[in-house]
Amino acid sequence: MKSATGFSGSGSRDWFVQRVSAVVLAVYTVIVFGWILCNSGFNFEQWYGFMMTLPMKILSLLAVLSLVAHAWIGMWQVFTDYVTTRQMGPSAPGVRLVLTSAVIIAVIAYAIWAIQIFWAN
Repeated sequence: MKSATGFSGSGSRDWFVQRVSAVVLAVYTVIVFGWILCNSGFNFEQWYGFMMTLPMKILSLLAVLSLVAHAWIGMWQVFTDYVTTRQMGPSAPGVRLVLTSAVIIAVIAYAIWAIQIFWAN
């Protein structure tokens, strides 16, 4: 049975997606910090030139999508584990709906904004 709010409808697939997304984010972080360490005293033009190369655009898009998936899975797990009727009373389903909706709106807006930044040029 598919979950209405889960990422993939399977706990093991969600676990796998979250681990893969963490690796993508770690690789992205190492590459960006590595470039910064190797290019001390860089200016905007150098940074822009580095970030707007096709490999960095692709890696940045992959990192943004990984961040969206990672954040969604993590927050969904927090909300389903801790925003419960047992812990918060009868208002829990409504609170969980509001929180879940806010996260969905935020990650979609973040993804659209990031795609616009990297691919609108």
